[in-house]
Amino acid sequence: MSRFEVSTIDYTRYSNRQLVAVPLLVLGLALAVLVGWYAMTGAPVTPGIAFTGGTELQVSTDASPAEITTAFESRVPYEVESVQQAGSGNSYLVTFQATENSEVREITSAADELGYGVESVSSRSASFSAESQQQALIGIAVAFLGMSVLVFALFRTFVPSIAVVASAFSDIVIPLALMNLFGIRLTLGTVAALLMLIGYSVDSDLLLNNHILRRSGGFYESTYRAMRTGVTMTVTSIVAMSVMTLVSSRFVFGIPLLPEVGIVLVFGLTADLMNTYLLNVSLLRYYKYEGIAK
Repeated sequence: MSRFEVSTIDYTRYSNRQLVAVPLLVLGLALAVLVGWYAMTGAPVTPGIAFTGGTELQVSTDASPAEITTAFESRVPYEVESVQQAGSGNSYLVTFQATENSEVREITSAADELGYGVESVSSRSASFSAESQQQALIGIAVAFLGMSVLVFALFRTFVPSIAVVASAFSDIVIPLALMNLFGIRLTLGTVAALLMLIGYSVDSDLLLNNHILRRSGGFYESTYRAMRTGVTMTVTSIVAMSVMTLVSSRFVFGIPLLPEVGIVLVFGLTADLMNTYLLNVSLLRYYKYEGIAK
């Protein structure tokens, strides 16, 4: 039976600056994407209907997304925000910014006139969506702040604590930037994925810190012991999330929410491998051999 083996990395071949360069470069690029996106759109990440308000119709038709957009915009004075396929058949989610009851009725009537089968209609007011967005942002901020306080309380030293916090910060920023590049909107589902990434990140980072700082053995021996467990856990999670994304995609079961959650988790977990075993290791090695010595 095949077994997953974690390869030994010869960290002695690389200086701390070399190890930290790649994670910091990727983080810098991710921050640049978010800043650029904010400058162009007014938001660092494109929000979904849950945070902007609007109406979403699920319709069945043989028309293409481009044809659906053209048909609706020729019938109603409201711009089509997006058209996404839902499921493996000819079902599509059509999103509008309109939220008033009269506007929703007008859009639904237009769908009937176009011969589209209206499977469902959902609408969210702009004020309620703005409140949801505020609560989601507060939730992420509180979770990150709580994690940071707990980490500093556990280690009570600056470098090991900031290593965990910096890694978790990067694990959130990188997926946010990739969401923009891959056209994934910020929804309640992707917010939940970002919250889960905080937990995943802290899990692997605390495992590494505990092995290096609180267990017997040399630095590199302790690092490899932590990697055997941490890398196995993270890679297993990446595979599981990839399978979930594939199975729930429109090519199989067509569950709209789960593919986006899975993709964001894959982005974050992949970033976590880089941040934990390059950024965190370099900071801990500096602390172990230079910080304590001073």
